[in-house]
Amino acid sequence: MNRRDFLKAASGVAGGAAAASTAASAAGQEETTTTSGTSGTSTGTGTGTGTGTGTGTGTSGGGGGGGTETVKVGPGGNYVYTPGTDSPLYITPGTTVEFVWESDNHNVNPTSVPEGASWEGHKPIENTGFSFSSTFETKGTYEYQCDPHAGLGMKGSIIVNDSGQAPSSGGGGGEVDPEHMGVPFQAHWVGIATILAILASLMFTFYIVKYGESAHSSSPGRK
Repeated sequence: MNRRDFLKAASGVAGGAAAASTAASAAGQEETTTTSGTSGTSTGTGTGTGTGTGTGTGTSGGGGGGGTETVKVGPGGNYVYTPGTDSPLYITPGTTVEFVWESDNHNVNPTSVPEGASWEGHKPIENTGFSFSSTFETKGTYEYQCDPHAGLGMKGSIIVNDSGQAPSSGGGGGEVDPEHMGVPFQAHWVGIATILAILASLMFTFYIVKYGESAHSSSPGRK
């Protein structure tokens, strides 16, 4: 091989190596880019469902009305309505009250109802086991009695208001017992305070009589 052929062959080998190197480099770059694109791409799906149910029931006095209360008529043979005689039954508008007879010869005769109300109670005399129901819509005070036993105190009342509860005692109006304000107001404390006041007055009077005159004062006839 002469010098010229050697140079041609060497040039061809070098050119082929360079081309191979360039191709390999390009191929490597393409692979890297593809890998990067793949690793940089992410997909995700997420689903979420939630369900909730709630139910609630309320009786009268719980706010909202529509509940049911029971009044016992003559329980234990006593001449009372329970509740109703010892303290009023408080309910919200729309509450149904069931009157249940637990002794004989009673009725429920309204003696006073709020303006606009048409409650008629149950005037016929009934015996144990009888019952009737009334729904109260109009706010106010309903008073009633058992006619055969009204003289024995068999009277009751129902009060319909927004809360279904007795009003709080605060807010002014009427005489308030000092003990309800946290003051231990008792009769013996009044007696003790009175005695102390008398003793203080006696001591003050004695002091004035004995030491009341100053050195510069004079009484009539004194020089």
